[in-house]
Amino acid sequence: MKLTIVGGGGFRVPLVYGALLARKERLGLDEVVLYDIDEARQARIGQVLEGLAAEKGVELPFRTTTDLVDAVSGADFVFCAIRVGQLEGRVIDEDVPLGMGVLGQETTGPGGICFALRTIPVMTKLAETMAEHSNGWLINFTNPAGMVTEACQRILGDKVIGICDSPSGMCRRVAAVLGRDPKELWFHYFGLNHLGWLTEVRDGTGAPLLDTLLADDAALERFEEGRLFGGEWLRTLGMLPNEYLYYFYYAADTVNAIRGGGSRGAFLLQQQREFYARNGHSPKAALEDWRTTRHDRERTYMAEARAAAGQEGEHDIEENSGYESEAMAVVDAIVNNTREVLILNTANRSALPFLDERAVVEVPCVVGRHGPVPVAIGEVPAHASSLISTMKDVERTTIEAALTGSEQLAIKALALHPLVPSVSTAREIFDGYRRRLPALAEAFA
Repeated sequence: MKLTIVGGGGFRVPLVYGALLARKERLGLDEVVLYDIDEARQARIGQVLEGLAAEKGVELPFRTTTDLVDAVSGADFVFCAIRVGQLEGRVIDEDVPLGMGVLGQETTGPGGICFALRTIPVMTKLAETMAEHSNGWLINFTNPAGMVTEACQRILGDKVIGICDSPSGMCRRVAAVLGRDPKELWFHYFGLNHLGWLTEVRDGTGAPLLDTLLADDAALERFEEGRLFGGEWLRTLGMLPNEYLYYFYYAADTVNAIRGGGSRGAFLLQQQREFYARNGHSPKAALEDWRTTRHDRERTYMAEARAAAGQEGEHDIEENSGYESEAMAVVDAIVNNTREVLILNTANRSALPFLDERAVVEVPCVVGRHGPVPVAIGEVPAHASSLISTMKDVERTTIEAALTGSEQLAIKALALHPLVPSVSTAREIFDGYRRRLPALAEAFA
């Protein structure tokens, strides 16, 4: 089996490679290929991978390439996690709206729209290359994951699957507080990527567990989402939101927190510049350097939301539980027809009855050799269905803008977003992005 990682010089590639090492025999891996447009970054990450393989005592050779056709030709699976515009682009995504008092987080709000405008054309080119040279599955980690997955499904259909570890991470944390194994529980989760809610948790007997958890303030304080939203608001909702919904429920608070403490993009830019500049280390030293850098990266995840909520401390770091684990579970389910239930981004079919069948949603899916089959969710609370419908329209308008280079549609997507207060502000934001991102200005000339 050939597996290709597009974005092979990315900082999180060692997490994926480590997961591959653990499942090499079960998956029948023969070839791992790293593709990136930046050879220096690939060389740096290559040192880390060599250190990881030596530490684990497992041999899994990999090769690097800057030729996309070579990378994807004959690939059974293509993992993709790229950042078009790199972290410099993310800083601009966040900074431009923030200057106008609007949240600029990289996947939520105007920042996510700008990120998508420059990412979707690159990702659809990847999908077209795969359509010509591979009959494999595209496992997409690239953000904004829902939009990118839906755009690529126009070319590759259901062979594109979007991955996000946020819903499964919340489910694991809930299970831990309940003192249960998450594999023994059913999690009724629905929404779009970074816009979802957990409405039920049941055990094998069908006993409901979420209401009891929401009523227990002490239990809520023991996991991230409980501390972030607080018992009063969670009981008002009657469900547990994905952590990214904090940006919708507490937008102004988050803007003030970012202004007081700086954006995450700026922090990551400085941190990773330093990491990639320290090239030439032995594999062992490179691995240790990567781990230290990763710890600093993970502990500050969503720090602005915690600051806005008045929460102290660091993000709960879970080892071996990120998007790489979700991706491995998907590959395993397809290769070995396990029919495991996983929360994924895939075509709706009829999971959410208020959306059409091709709308990409994030819901539990039964995954086997033919890919994910979404579970029927049925009716959902009115405010959730309303927000999902609005955001799906924003997503699709953004996709069309990205593929056509339409300034009119780009501004429309910004103006329709619930976090953008007016059409005038949307125009100002788009003009700000175009001034600071030459490639975007060229694409929307």
